[in-house]
Amino acid sequence: MSNTDAPKNFIRQIIDKDLAAGLHQQVVTRFPPEPNGYLHIGHAKSICLNFGIAEDYDGLCQLRFDDTNPEKESQEYVAAISRDVSWLGYKWAGDIRYASSYFQQIHDCAVELIRKGLAYVDLSTPEQIREMRGWAQQPGTASEYREQTPEKALELFTQMKNGDFPDGGAVLRAKIDLASPNMNMRDPVLYRVRRATHHQTGDTWCIYPMYDFTHPISDALEGVTHSLCTLEFEDHRPLYDWVIDNCTLPARPRQYEFARLNLNYTVTSKRKLKQLVDEGHVSGWDDPRMPTIAGLRRRGYTPASLRRFCDMVGVARADSVVDMSMLEAAIRDDLNQHASRAFCVLRPVKVVIDNWEEGHEEMLTAPLHPQNEAMGTRQIPMTREVYIDREDFREEANKKFKRLVLGDEVRLRYGYVIRANEVIRDADGEITEIRCTYDPDTLGKNPEGRKVRGVIHWVSVARSQACEVRLYDRLFTAANPDKPEQGEGFLDAINPASLTVLTDCRVEENLRGVVPETRFQFEREGYFATDADSTDEKMVFNLTVGLRESF
Repeated sequence: MSNTDAPKNFIRQIIDKDLAAGLHQQVVTRFPPEPNGYLHIGHAKSICLNFGIAEDYDGLCQLRFDDTNPEKESQEYVAAISRDVSWLGYKWAGDIRYASSYFQQIHDCAVELIRKGLAYVDLSTPEQIREMRGWAQQPGTASEYREQTPEKALELFTQMKNGDFPDGGAVLRAKIDLASPNMNMRDPVLYRVRRATHHQTGDTWCIYPMYDFTHPISDALEGVTHSLCTLEFEDHRPLYDWVIDNCTLPARPRQYEFARLNLNYTVTSKRKLKQLVDEGHVSGWDDPRMPTIAGLRRRGYTPASLRRFCDMVGVARADSVVDMSMLEAAIRDDLNQHASRAFCVLRPVKVVIDNWEEGHEEMLTAPLHPQNEAMGTRQIPMTREVYIDREDFREEANKKFKRLVLGDEVRLRYGYVIRANEVIRDADGEITEIRCTYDPDTLGKNPEGRKVRGVIHWVSVARSQACEVRLYDRLFTAANPDKPEQGEGFLDAINPASLTVLTDCRVEENLRGVVPETRFQFEREGYFATDADSTDEKMVFNLTVGLRESF
């Protein structure tokens, strides 16, 4: 039974109709990535759709790797993809599946098509085959091998399997319609010769089926009821149906297409993402600037925020571009509710409180979340010397500057009001200290008869932890990096300021030793997450998103 609270997008309407008509006893979907790269935010939409439908309809969703191209695939990608799906909070039905596990059945389907006269082995070169297929307004022309007998085709196909042809020396083609307006139906290639070690089957095979042949057969063998694909596969659906119609299979799945997730200020082509990694434009697939699930996770995004974002985007038939600010709003809303608060001074300058007793330490109480008392409190030590952010002090400023000014007062958040009296400079004229006094009668209350400028955050010099903070901005300066205004390549749109590393920051000592992916709101700064590079000696935090949209 479907969840009546779930939004009824067009796919759910189809499923409801199929179940009402008794076409299926149980809904079965699948998420079928190719293990040739890491998953990105667009895959998250497909994951949420396929697994979400299975959950809402008490059905099954299977994780299947469509691993038909061993030259570009690896076990690293298999492990990363499995990890990402689990991290998003989904559990696949049964064991992980591989299209390569069905290579024998797929081979048998090819033999069946040959015996029916619906497939033939073509010894033409790839260039000749491409030319013979014609183009949009020009029908294809028949290969000289098209009318070979099934017996001859089977003999040649066996030779392909046995390794008697070099790579590219022969292909198995479907015999469909060379005049079809759909190029995918003009005798498409079903099998090719490839001598490449497969990450699952090793060197067992030297022929590999094409994706368009593998996909429908795998769906049928797994009992998939609704094969959900993005819109670029719409023109492939007639071939999908042709394979199902002409092969003896245990089930008859149907393919349905939905709009892919297009996000501005990024690229989601796996080829381009791999280029960014291989050429060193980013530190790896999990670089926090990357739109990969691994990169978003390292940056501090939560599974709930990505699932919420996919819900916000919705499922439709029409292509559209989603603004990056929607993704940022999803994580900002999540962390605003759930992230503990802390102080971190990004660009510290020392403040010495002259009328504070030497060696005296006072523990101040601050909430872990100002709107959620159940999260509890934290203790912040105040000492004679504290750090404030260099940007929170000016020697002169107008009334609009609500921070510390020489000769004026400001409140240390959760602490006392201080007045800046003097600055100390080094030989280069750089301010190294701000000499202040504090009003001991202002803890938890405002001073009488005067108004302070504002409130700033701070940490104790002696009782804070050194840390590194990595400030991330969008990886590209162009909303559509694939088509910058000057017509340059996407690499020309890389943002040179996408990463700023601050190495001398100071954070509350309460955060010492927190594990990677622990998320905080650094008050007045933004939302941050502990990075995998973090150690007890030198903590590292990644900026997840600012407190408000600023791009």
